[in-house]
Amino acid sequence: MAGKYIMALDAGTTSNRCILFDHAGKICATAQREFSQFYPKAGWVEHDPYEIFNVMLGVAREAMMKLGVTASDIAAIGITNQRETTIVWDRTTNQPVYNAIVWQCRRTSEYCSMLEKEGWEERIREKTGLKLDAYFSATKIHWILEHVEGAREKAERGDLLFGTVETWLIWKLTGGKVHVTDYSNASRTMLYNIYQLDWDQELLDLFKIPRSMMPEVRNCSEVYAQTAPEYLGGPIPIAGAAGDQQSALFGQQCFVPGSVKNTYGTGGFLLMNSGETPMPSSHGLVTTIAWGIDGKITYALEGSVMIAGAVIQWLRDELHLIDSAVDTEYLASKVKDTNGCYLVPAFVGLGAPYWNPYARGVFIGLSRGVNKSHMVRAALESMAFQANDVLAAMTADSGIALKELRVDGGASANNILVQTQADLSDITVIRPACVETTAMGAAYLAGLSVGYWKDSADLVACTRMNGDEGREASKAEEHFVPSIGDEERQIRLKHWQKAVKCAQYWTEI
Repeated sequence: MAGKYIMALDAGTTSNRCILFDHAGKICATAQREFSQFYPKAGWVEHDPYEIFNVMLGVAREAMMKLGVTASDIAAIGITNQRETTIVWDRTTNQPVYNAIVWQCRRTSEYCSMLEKEGWEERIREKTGLKLDAYFSATKIHWILEHVEGAREKAERGDLLFGTVETWLIWKLTGGKVHVTDYSNASRTMLYNIYQLDWDQELLDLFKIPRSMMPEVRNCSEVYAQTAPEYLGGPIPIAGAAGDQQSALFGQQCFVPGSVKNTYGTGGFLLMNSGETPMPSSHGLVTTIAWGIDGKITYALEGSVMIAGAVIQWLRDELHLIDSAVDTEYLASKVKDTNGCYLVPAFVGLGAPYWNPYARGVFIGLSRGVNKSHMVRAALESMAFQANDVLAAMTADSGIALKELRVDGGASANNILVQTQADLSDITVIRPACVETTAMGAAYLAGLSVGYWKDSADLVACTRMNGDEGREASKAEEHFVPSIGDEERQIRLKHWQKAVKCAQYWTEI
């Protein structure tokens, strides 16, 4: 086994991070750095592709320096990335023709509405498993080709390439030799037929995107190429890639159909391994590819909550009820419940399973006895209620009685939130001490392809070892079990649904 460590490159929305893992899954070195956010107009969000690459290269070198290792010590590199963010560049000059258009950007919303009126929504869902929305890559590519001078002509000549962030990083790290993506990221473009496993010509024609722009779609665990020696001091295999949420699902070792993870980030992202057959949703979820290994595809059901951890930022920055996120657990612990109040944080509308962009946030059920602690607790509970709505949709779509939920993300450190999730969902919630599951998933995928780990059973075994070599994270894995009765649970869920109706009714009056 060449190399002592696996390098995970985690290309996030606001920062890039490099983590070096050993064979027991232990974090041995880490480096992180933020990059610039650009907002040219209201609702527009952009990144500088060159800055993304340079920052990532910088943190990779920094992590190696911290551990005192060279390229020969790295067995492989795995990449995980913010999904859907769109980069278009010239294949000859390597110059981006425009900034990266970020997944959050809403500039193509009107275009999506036009396509919906033309009747394309169901056709797109049937092919891609996705909703017709500005969230995904297709309309972003279309915008660049329509609005950047000369881009359409270059694309038609075959001179332009498209990629999400992992494709761009692989292209740059290999010195412009390899133009590839992986199954999971391809499935988020709204151009990839997840049933036929190919770029869909009808959709490429709809969005007027030449097929020559599209990267080759490869397994999530596969050696794509070697890095150019000048970047990291020698060639290193780039051997795995996956979108961040799919990578977290893999990092949480959700290998069995019916296993589910929830990432409490700025938003909340719940994915359920649905096995080898894509599972269409009739309850407000999307169908996506979780990963592809050795040509074998694993699918997932996904539900996205628009506002999860961001509600804590709101309490801190706008209401000034707390000084830092850690204050929420202390304040919430001072009261036994919310005293009858509910917060629906529909600040940018409601995501899955409601998909109502016009809903707005409501704090409801307020009485004279409600104080700051009650309001903070209601904010924490809103994350658990929203996640439970998605879990209920997953159960309805799959017919699988979910037994446990694995959680990660910054807010998962809050014990009250995690216990509330167990109580409301009547499910055991499992929290690993190491919540860097997104980067860990990328490391696992890369390590598998070069034999650093043999198979998924080896991953489970090596991270459950006892003794000094075992991963500290697994030894400290915590289980939260339901602590309330069904009658109380149903009352709380009923009141939550009433609050959600109020959030949606607000703009219907």
